[in-house]
Amino acid sequence: MTSENTTTRDNAVVILAAGKGVRMCSDLPKVLHPVAGAPMLHHAMRAALTLSPTRFAVVVGQGAEAVAATARKLVPDAAICEQAEQLGTAHAMRMAESALADFEGDVFILYGDTPFISAETLGAMAAARFAGADLVALGFDAAEPGGYGRMVTGYGGMLERIVEAKDASAEEIAIRTCNSGVMAADSTTIFRLLAKVGNDNAKGEYYLTDVVELARAEGLSASVVRCDEAETLGINDRVQLAEAEAAFQARARRAAMLGGVTMTAPETVFLAWDTKLGRDVKIAPNVVFGPGVEIADGAEIHAFCHLDACRIGPSAIIGPFARLRPGSDIGESARIGNFVEIKNADIGHGAKVNHLSYVGDATIGARANLGAGTVTCNYDGFAKHRTEIGEGAFIGVNTALIAPVAIGDNAYVGTGTVITRDVPDDALALSRTPQTNREGVAPRLRETLRSRSKNKNS
Repeated sequence: MTSENTTTRDNAVVILAAGKGVRMCSDLPKVLHPVAGAPMLHHAMRAALTLSPTRFAVVVGQGAEAVAATARKLVPDAAICEQAEQLGTAHAMRMAESALADFEGDVFILYGDTPFISAETLGAMAAARFAGADLVALGFDAAEPGGYGRMVTGYGGMLERIVEAKDASAEEIAIRTCNSGVMAADSTTIFRLLAKVGNDNAKGEYYLTDVVELARAEGLSASVVRCDEAETLGINDRVQLAEAEAAFQARARRAAMLGGVTMTAPETVFLAWDTKLGRDVKIAPNVVFGPGVEIADGAEIHAFCHLDACRIGPSAIIGPFARLRPGSDIGESARIGNFVEIKNADIGHGAKVNHLSYVGDATIGARANLGAGTVTCNYDGFAKHRTEIGEGAFIGVNTALIAPVAIGDNAYVGTGTVITRDVPDDALALSRTPQTNREGVAPRLRETLRSRSKNKNS
């Protein structure tokens, strides 16, 4: 859901994504670990894009090339700013200063390992800026504040400072409003304040939170926008990664069901970050969605199906135990049955591929029927080739179609046939070796095989 931008000022976004992620115990940069089928970095970036930013910068560190490449998949013109030495969040933010040197407008600071900030929350921060707050910080009321920084407010709810838990007084530690780290301010203001941040602390790092107290010292206003704690969930280890996945799935399933989707066992269904489900879709237990899946109204997905980057048309029926791979487009009222794999294929209106078949790199016409064991032989060891099956065609059981090949409309291919040449419309294609029956041979053959087996095992 996109939040309407309530300010006429230009927006820029800086995503801090340079952390080492030591607790992930991984060679993969922390922000590239997936949640719901997409790097957590993409979740944060997608939320930021609802601000319609005219500038987008990503601060990278560990695995800089991989993080930069991933960021540019979503925002091709993103500025990549490297923080070679991790000296704190304020230091990381300063790495983006040159990328925004000529920018005039508001800067929103987000984090690549905090993937669930909503469009509505960012819209509320933009509205607070538009209402006159010089600095806007995002906070949340924590169920267990623990080690979070506390947001100390004064007269009229104005934010005075952010205090780290270890430095807080007894009165401050009782505050339940905690700091998320997400901020927004005018570009000139934020970089002027960042230049004043020092590192006189136990870690010798430059903390972004210090800009609040520096702003108030200048007489600038600072306000708090609050969001649900779940939006600020940061991911630092594999346990939190699993918790983030569970949190995403719970919200996504609930939203889908409230939108008209039936799930008989929702806790067993796993959705991707961009799954699109129409009304009256039915999803049975143990269905997994990869990224890029779109399902139209009235379609039905039976149990134990796996779908990736495919489209399923209205009232189509899939599974059970079906695999739809990228590029599959299943037409209206089509039927893909059990133990069928479809890849990069268009299945026409009302067509049926019901049993034990592989259909790859193919076009299947409307109302065509592919029997059990049908295989489109699309790969010759060097290149992929396409199979075309016309409308109303019937493909018999255990048929191999050696691509490139075309089957005409209403053609009939007999059971057990290997097709190597095109079949015209309305033709019958057969390629079988004539059957031979040799009377009385079976007992002698059986004895020969029994004797051979005994000799082998002796």
